Amino acid sequence: MQALLVVNPKATTTSERGRDVLVRALSTEVDLTVRYTRRRGHAVALAREAAEQGIDLVVALGGDGTVNETVNGLMTAAPPTVDPAQPPAARLPALAVVPGGSTNVFARALGLPKGWAEGTSMILEGLRLGRYRTIGLGLADDRYFTFCAGFGLDAEVIRRVEGARRRGRVSTPGLYMRSILNRYFLASDRRHPAMTLERPGEEDVTELATAIIQNTAPWTYLGDRPVNPNPDASFDLGLDVLALGRLRVPTTALTMAQFITRDAGPHGKHVLRLHDLAEFTLVSERPQAFQLDGDYLGEREKVRFTAVTDALRVIC
Repeated sequence: MQALLVVNPKATTTSERGRDVLVRALSTEVDLTVRYTRRRGHAVALAREAAEQGIDLVVALGGDGTVNETVNGLMTAAPPTVDPAQPPAARLPALAVVPGGSTNVFARALGLPKGWAEGTSMILEGLRLGRYRTIGLGLADDRYFTFCAGFGLDAEVIRRVEGARRRGRVSTPGLYMRSILNRYFLASDRRHPAMTLERPGEEDVTELATAIIQNTAPWTYLGDRPVNPNPDASFDLGLDVLALGRLRVPTTALTMAQFITRDAGPHGKHVLRLHDLAEFTLVSERPQAFQLDGDYLGEREKVRFTAVTDALRVIC
């Protein structure tokens, strides 16, 4: 089996020595090539090139951003001598993920351990046993995502956190909580919701202030605590949405608490929850912050979301 290991050398929880151990371990099971990312977006090009060369397996070592880029490279590739009528999972290389970031939501949603060493052991066992699962992905306009997207407040929070990390701050639950409070009170237009959710054959839902889209659960983690706006979201189904109307202080505080404490997810008159959607569009009267898989992508006024079934085979 030929495999490519895509390594983010800035992955926060690995070292050069650890990466060497990983390479030696993987090399006992596959014919391994190692490539290091040099810039943002590089993993997209590396994964796409590998798929188009007929590689059997692509392994991503890094956080959720590295995984997202790798997935987008695979999903936009045109592998040689493969029937294009087959679903992507049948014609693309398999994917394996070695958790190397600070949160690793995608890897943990697959049931992989938090640490890269334990995750590597599980992947090696999966390779020996031929153990994998087929998952669906989300598609936002022309970019794929593995576990979540956000339009509005949560993307504003990620924008602020990314700025803090560029200034040398460490990503911690405390940093996220402070960023939530800052963006809620200073950045969001809480009293004038500008979003509309459109679905084929359904009445539009208007006056929404922010939206979270999930392809699996949980949405994210605060340390070891899962955060679950849409606990029924699954890699095996369509997309789930949680959207909020006017962001009044009491109701927003209650909803945030329910993210963590309520197994069935948030509820209330101001909460819109939709399950297992094949497609929908979010439109805003003014630009909104936008994120995919925890990566801030700028501002948008309109995003079309689609569920992509049978997208990838993942070793786990």
